[in-house]
Amino acid sequence: MSQHLTHPTPRPKLGHVETIVVDSAKVACDGGLGPLGHPRVWLKIAGHQAVCPYCSRLFVLNPDTAQNNDH
Repeated sequence: MSQHLTHPTPRPKLGHVETIVVDSAKVACDGGLGPLGHPRVWLKIAGHQAVCPYCSRLFVLNPDTAQNNDH
């Protein structure tokens, strides 16, 4: 029996990917390491997740708030 998931859990094949659950479809990422991080970038979550192009952090939109962020 196949189970259909609307928000599947990402399963990275290479290394560890930091996953951050957020309540807004617009998020900022600076790498989180202070001066050792990267330039701040703003990401817009289309669908239910977005990946930072610098540090590969995965931002996942909380399914409970996803319906309320249609701006």
